[in-house]
Amino acid sequence: MPKVLAQGKTSECMRRANRQKILQQNGIDLYNSGAKVINCRLIGSCSVQLQVEGKASKANWREGQRSLPPHSPIKNLGFACQTQLMGDVKVTNFDGFWGEGSQVVWTPKG
Repeated sequence: MPKVLAQGKTSECMRRANRQKILQQNGIDLYNSGAKVINCRLIGSCSVQLQVEGKASKANWREGQRSLPPHSPIKNLGFACQTQLMGDVKVTNFDGFWGEGSQVVWTPKG
């Protein structure tokens, strides 16, 4: 079973599990400031991004909006709700309303 390391917590999940659901089920706060209010409920419209190191699915069609400001396709970020976990991963969250900033909010270790 894949392991997810985020905010100092390690969680196990089924392969192809949704990253947003796994993080929320394990008490990881993935939203910065008011972004929680517009939680998209897994359809990709809230645009909250996280960095994932490890085995995760490739970007899908909904993530095309990563090329629109304030997002940047050059950053190694993906929408929290659109990533499926294919193996062990480490997750990092950055500042900014959407997680698009350059300052780390939390790392895999805490």
